[in-house]
Amino acid sequence: MLGILSDVGNVRKINEDSVGYFEGSDIDIYAVADGMGGHNAGEVASELAIEVVIEYIKHNHQGADMKEVLSNGIKFANKKIYDVASKSDSLKGMGTTITICFKKQSKMVIANVGDSSCYIINSKKELLKVTKDHSLVQQLLDNGTITEEEARTHPNKNIITRALGTNELVEVDIFEVDLTNIIKCILCTDGLTNDVTYSEIYDMIMENDNVSSCKMLVDLSKSRGGRDNISVIVFEGECRDDRNHIRE
Repeated sequence: MLGILSDVGNVRKINEDSVGYFEGSDIDIYAVADGMGGHNAGEVASELAIEVVIEYIKHNHQGADMKEVLSNGIKFANKKIYDVASKSDSLKGMGTTITICFKKQSKMVIANVGDSSCYIINSKKELLKVTKDHSLVQQLLDNGTITEEEARTHPNKNIITRALGTNELVEVDIFEVDLTNIIKCILCTDGLTNDVTYSEIYDMIMENDNVSSCKMLVDLSKSRGGRDNISVIVFEGECRDDRNHIRE
């Protein structure tokens, strides 16, 4: 069973996060996006990004390379958001992160722009991050300026270096995962990981069903302040049935 939840949090007035999915006979698609911009603009950008990419994949995946169709779908959405923003003063400058998983049989391709994340839990009971953030904090981590612990509370944690819709062209990072030994897959915006640790994410997902774990993770994040919008999707790796793996 799919777990999917998006919450405005405790502070923001508008939920600029968006979540979406499609489960078909031969493909599955799951996506999260964290919008940014003026009043309501972030919400528009994130919703548009997910809608456009999912529809693009649905109509263009037959016989196509998975990585190519996913990358092209995101670039198509980027141009769409950019064009919409350029024609409206109220939407000018809007943009969004996006992280999206495209599953077909035992193969999954992941694309990301920005700092929303994809994690997997493998058969070795390890929680691994697949994506790499496009953010100032990630750059500081990469060059050794700050530690992982300092990154969690860095004052510039919200500054991203790449987004969908802010420029006419966008660079997309693509990752490929063999689902054979993958138990769970997780997508989330930084509203979750700002307040909840990796070990807490692991424990809640492994000890509960997908739907319950999403609610528990959002509730935990809100209990610690919930300063940002919070979105999370949990789905199965090697099969669709939620087998509720219990941590040994």
